[in-house]
Amino acid sequence: MIISTRGRYALRVMIDLAENGNGQYIAMKKIADRQGVSLKYLERILPVLTQNGIVEGIHGKGGGYRLTKKPEEYRVGDILRLTEGNLVPVSCLEDGAPICERANECRTLPMWKELNKLVNDYFDNVRLSDLLKK
Repeated sequence: MIISTRGRYALRVMIDLAENGNGQYIAMKKIADRQGVSLKYLERILPVLTQNGIVEGIHGKGGGYRLTKKPEEYRVGDILRLTEGNLVPVSCLEDGAPICERANECRTLPMWKELNKLVNDYFDNVRLSDLLKK
């Protein structure tokens, strides 16, 4: 499992909004400048976060983005699953994956399942507020 730039940048955006927002809307350009991320890339990430209720956005003058909840209410796992799709270590554990013909005799499947559980449990126990601590 490799977390892509999409997932990493989404977390950086969320941290930026938490640190700089104070309930106010922040322009995408300001976030991009502070985070060193291209505006074009943020234009692909922020709609995903908005459509899923993670942030809210307003277009036009005075518009921008802000968090919909307190930082301690966001689980990193939820943000990463939105941006990455899933966090599974092997394709046979993906939702909707066809059942492997070797699943009943696969000696590694229990290991992959346990790793998947560990990863998801770990990220689900890290809150956005934890990432604000320097």
